[in-house]
Amino acid sequence: MINKRLLIKNLLAHNDENSFYDKKLRLNIGEKEGKAKFLKHICALANSNPKNNSFIVIGVEDTDNKIVGVDFFDDSKIQNLVNAFLTNPPLVSYENIPFPHLPHDKVIGLVTIRAINGKLCSLRKNIWKYYGGSVFFRDGSISMPKVFDIVVKDVNSDTVAAIESHSQNNIELTLDGVFDFINTRRDFNPRYKVFKEYFVICWAGIKKNVDNTSYFSRVDIELISEQVKLFYSALDEVSITITENSFSIIEYVQLGLQKKLRYYPLEKVTIQFKDNVSYDIESTILFEPPRYDRKILYHLYNHNNQLLEKLKKQLPISRSEKTDIANLPATHLICFFNDFEEAKKQLEEAKPHIKSFDHKIYLSYKETMRVLRKVHYR
Repeated sequence: MINKRLLIKNLLAHNDENSFYDKKLRLNIGEKEGKAKFLKHICALANSNPKNNSFIVIGVEDTDNKIVGVDFFDDSKIQNLVNAFLTNPPLVSYENIPFPHLPHDKVIGLVTIRAINGKLCSLRKNIWKYYGGSVFFRDGSISMPKVFDIVVKDVNSDTVAAIESHSQNNIELTLDGVFDFINTRRDFNPRYKVFKEYFVICWAGIKKNVDNTSYFSRVDIELISEQVKLFYSALDEVSITITENSFSIIEYVQLGLQKKLRYYPLEKVTIQFKDNVSYDIESTILFEPPRYDRKILYHLYNHNNQLLEKLKKQLPISRSEKTDIANLPATHLICFFNDFEEAKKQLEEAKPHIKSFDHKIYLSYKETMRVLRKVHYR
C-alpha cells in the first residue's frame, strides 16, 4: 500500500523531471490549450513507460520544488477525456494529496499513468495545434513528437519500482495521519472508520438532520492509509452511508432562482474495500437539472451579461448589482442546463473578472464550474 504523500516527496527529493515523472505548477484542462498539453504529456509518459507507472505532480514550483498546492480537483471523468482523444489510452487517475502545511482547500495533485499492454499511444484526433495521429515520447524532461524510429522501450521499471517500494505506508504514518486529521478539524465532528483491517477513512463536517436523514456541510474526507483526500467542499452538502465493506457519499448541489433554492443530488461515490488489500471507487452522476420558463431565463441571462460587461470594463457596481453578481454563476449554470449554449463560454471568460472583483463570489464561481465540469465534460 503506497503512501501517496511519501511518493510525491520521494519523486521531488530524488528525481528531477525525466522520462517517468513530470511536475506542473497548475493544470488547466478547462481550456483547449491546457487540455491539449495535458494529453500530450499523458501520451509521452505512457509511451516512455510501457511496463510501469509514470507520474505528473501538480502544484509544485518548477525552479525550487516548492510545494504550493492547487484547488481540490474531483473530476472522476478524466479517463473519459483520455479515452476520447488518445488511441490505446493508458489508465489515468487523478488523486488529491493533502500536505500538513497547506490550507485545507489546497492539495497536491498526483496523476498516475499506466500504459496498457505496451501498445503505442497516439492522438486520436486534432486538438489545438497537435494533429491526429501524432506520437509523443519523453526526451529527458520534455514531451516531444516523434515521426520515425518509433520503438516502445522499457527502461524505467527498476527505478520506479524502487521509488514505490520506498513509499510504502506503515502504522506510524497512518496514526500520524489520523491524529493530524482529528486535531485540525476538532470543530467539525471528526470521525474515523477502519475497513478490512488496512484502510482508514477519516471524515468531518457540520451535521444536521432533515426528515430522519443526516446531512453534512463543509465536508472533508480522507483515505488516511494512502494520504488521499477523497472529497472536499466548503459549500455543498453530502449524505454518508457506511457498511462493513463500503463508504458511500451522495453530494447535493443547491440551485434555484430568486432565492427559491432546493437541493439536487449531484453524484454518488462508493468506495468498495476488498479482501485482497485493494479498493474500487465507483462514481455515478445523479444530476437532473431544473427546468424553468425561458422568458424568465432570457431576462436573467441578458441582465447577467450586462453585469459581466460592466465587470470587464471595470465600471462602478451598485450594491444591488453586487447581489446579482453573487448569484450570477449559479444562474448562468441554470441557463446553460436550459439550452443557453453560450452561457458556458461566458462563464469561462468571466473567471478573471469575478476573481478580481470579489473573493467570496469567486469561491462560489469555482463551485459552479466544478458542477459544470462534472455533468458536462467535453
